[in-house]
Amino acid sequence: MIAFVSGGARSGKSTFAERLAREWHQGRGGQRYYLATARASDDEMAARIARHRRERGAGWLVLEVPLAIDEALARVEPGSTVLLDCLTLWASQWLYGGGGPEAEGERLLGALLARARGQSIALVVVSNDLNEDLPPRDPGVWRYLAFLQRLHRQLAREADRVVEVVAGLPIDWKDVT
Repeated sequence: MIAFVSGGARSGKSTFAERLAREWHQGRGGQRYYLATARASDDEMAARIARHRRERGAGWLVLEVPLAIDEALARVEPGSTVLLDCLTLWASQWLYGGGGPEAEGERLLGALLARARGQSIALVVVSNDLNEDLPPRDPGVWRYLAFLQRLHRQLAREADRVVEVVAGLPIDWKDVT
């Protein structure tokens, strides 16, 4: 099973995704993993990471993966439940932090999804909705948003469940679970 959970900043998407991952884990057994893509690059991000750790609680095997999401998933036991938080940060680090060409990032996401299915891993992927405004004028921002939206479309096609969280409330756009 693969779920894509999106929403605006501070919409409650991570809380919802954690709850969904716990539910799936309870029904399946196995291990419960948290693939963290954030880097503590400044005091604000370090505080956010610490807050997420506290709110998430115990019982998660945490793998910090700013870029190598495919390698991290290769270390996950088959039959486990995995929460990847978040694709938004991963995409920015991929483009601007040494990941590589956009097409390679898209291929990497496809490989991650295929590995999850092949190893019977229940995967919940969190990402921000960032394309709700007028098109940006800055070419770098435009490139990033276009890349992220291609990743979102790819993920939505492959996912069994697509959920948007608005003000803490989930809206199911696709549910074939």
